[in-house]
Amino acid sequence: MVARVVTVAQQKGGAGKTTLLVQLATALAARGHAVALVDIDPQATLTGWMRLREHGARGVPELRFSMVGGWRLGVELDRLVREVELVLVDTPPHAESEAKGAIRRADLVLVPCQPSPADIWASAATFALAAKEKRPARLVWTRVPPRGRAVEEARAEVARRGWPTAAAELGNRQSYVASFARGLGAIEAEPRSAAAAEVEALLAELDALWRG
Repeated sequence: MVARVVTVAQQKGGAGKTTLLVQLATALAARGHAVALVDIDPQATLTGWMRLREHGARGVPELRFSMVGGWRLGVELDRLVREVELVLVDTPPHAESEAKGAIRRADLVLVPCQPSPADIWASAATFALAAKEKRPARLVWTRVPPRGRAVEEARAEVARRGWPTAAAELGNRQSYVASFARGLGAIEAEPRSAAAAEVEALLAELDALWRG
C-alpha cells in the first residue's frame, strides 16, 4: 500500500465520522500497516479516544497521532506520508477552512451518512466540496438499522443523486460503541463479531478500489 491520505468528512455532526475512522485505522493496524491519525476537529473526539487507547489499552498496534489545525495541516501531512502507509484525517462539521484543506489533500474522501434525510441533505455539501477540489468521494452508510422503509428510501435517494457508495455498511451495533469507549476498534475488542465483519468488508472494498 502506497502512502495515501483519506479524509473523513461530513457537514453534519453526529454522522459517525470518528467511529468510521477509528474502525478503519484499527483494522489496518491489525493487518500490520503503519497508520497515522490526524484530528483537526475542535471537538477533539478522536483525541479523547487516543488518550483512552494510550492509557488503557494493552497489546494493541501503535497508531501515530497528531492534532493540528490551520496552515500546519499541510506541513504535517507532508511529513506523515513519508513515514506511514496511510493517513486518516478526522474533520470538523460545517464547511470550515480546515475541512476544505483536508479534502483538498485527500486521495479519497469518505462521507459517513446515516440513513436519514438530514444526513443525506448534509452529505450533498461534502460531495460538492470534494467535486470542487476534484477529489474522489465515497459515501459510507453508518448506524444502519437491520431493516425498515426509511433505510430503503435513503438508499434510493442516494442512488438517484448518483453518489458513489460503498457496498459495505456499518450497522447500528453496540460493538462499535463499546469498543470505542475502551480505546479500541471492533476488530480488536470483538474480532468475531458482526461489527468486525462489516469493517473487514469495507476494508476489502477499499483495497480493491486502491488496487484499481
